[in-house]
Amino acid sequence: MTSIAGAPAIPLALRPLPTNVSFRDQAYAAIKEAIMEADIYAHRHELRLDERQLSKSLGVSRTPIREAMTLLEQEGFLRTVPRRGIFIIRKTKRQLVEMIEMWAALESMAARLATLNASDAQIAKLRTMFDEFRNSTPAEHIEEYSHANIAFHQAIIALSGSHLMGKTIDNLFVHVRAMRRLTISQSDRAARSIVDHMQIIEALERRDTELAERLVREHSLDLARFVEKHCDFLD
Repeated sequence: MTSIAGAPAIPLALRPLPTNVSFRDQAYAAIKEAIMEADIYAHRHELRLDERQLSKSLGVSRTPIREAMTLLEQEGFLRTVPRRGIFIIRKTKRQLVEMIEMWAALESMAARLATLNASDAQIAKLRTMFDEFRNSTPAEHIEEYSHANIAFHQAIIALSGSHLMGKTIDNLFVHVRAMRRLTISQSDRAARSIVDHMQIIEALERRDTELAERLVREHSLDLARFVEKHCDFLD
């Protein structure tokens, strides 16, 4: 299905909603999660959402869908274009570099807090994320490694113990996550990434606050430099 201007509607991965909770709130959560899971930079065309498609996928009327999308627009995930429809917001290369730099600042602070607040058991769980890659290279299982990579960065934020940091980083996450997924298979980044991750885990295990903070910051800034140098297609 296409819009008046010809932009295709993106099919989000959604399941029908249960009937015992506010449809608006459920639709909001489901659409937001689906946007975060979508490869929003994998194609050059704009990503339009279709109310009827969403209504059918979620099994609810279009009213809670509209209400949910209004909330998501207020939070900066969507934008309305008159006579064309509602689109997922994507950023320019310059904006993405700035967002990754902001992520680097926040995640490095999260790593610092993790050395102070996280338990040994919580930090130890980071190693298990990469167990399946011990006897193979990440490039051999790039999709699985991409998921583990993103989960690792989410875990660093969680280990900080700061609920506010987790909420603050939401709007950045949808774009930084998409960049990590898009670039992880390029220029042997997956192999270098897992080396970085192991060094970060070791610093966290030793409670080396300054080193953990620096390693996490440099790891994300490396992504920013890669996007700046290689992702001209984003402009």
